[in-house]
Amino acid sequence: MEILKIENLTKVYGSGENEVRALDGVSFSVEKGEFLAIIGPSGSGKSTLLHILGGVDRPTSGKVWLDGQDVYEQDEEQLAIFRRRQVGLIYQFYNLIPVLNVVENMTLPVLLDGRKVNVERLNELVETLGLSERKNNLPNQLSGGQQQRVSIGRALMNAPAVVLADEPTGNLDSRNSQEIVELLRQSNVKYKQTLIVITHDDSIALQADRIIAIEDGRIVRDERIRGGAK
Repeated sequence: MEILKIENLTKVYGSGENEVRALDGVSFSVEKGEFLAIIGPSGSGKSTLLHILGGVDRPTSGKVWLDGQDVYEQDEEQLAIFRRRQVGLIYQFYNLIPVLNVVENMTLPVLLDGRKVNVERLNELVETLGLSERKNNLPNQLSGGQQQRVSIGRALMNAPAVVLADEPTGNLDSRNSQEIVELLRQSNVKYKQTLIVITHDDSIALQADRIIAIEDGRIVRDERIRGGAK
């Protein structure tokens, strides 16, 4: 079942001699439950693509459908609701709120949306992420790997249609990097969570179901490396 469809996506910055075409006619689709890695050199358009998929940055032209919804037919208020409910974002630098503890950081998107926290899901995520002994800790009392676990929990808390991770291990050592990838893979399998990861790391990309390579704003390779969506 198709969860995400991108059609002829273009993003242009500047104009005339200063024009930069960050994305140039990108089209692909993603199946529900698929683990997709997007790779490419710096400046290739990877992060621009991720931000557009997540409703953070509007495209110059083209279409994005998520779970049958035309993302950019929405106004700014609708987009904000879309981001909270349909998209889980994981960044390289965690973006945790320093005065909130682990549980408060994880549940913040739910509370901002005016909804009741699913305590059963929260407890399951805390245990799965190995944070049971750290629930009341503030971010500065956690290691980098633990902080990234919290950001993963925050992204999964709303059971979003898709989780988007932008270089999620870029700030971690090799051991913590592997643990984070394993946790992402586990969420992909356990929760049938559709997962799209931007990465420079080939070892991460090779754990995905499929790899898309981008250069100069265009897809140059789209390769399935293991089974389909689960």
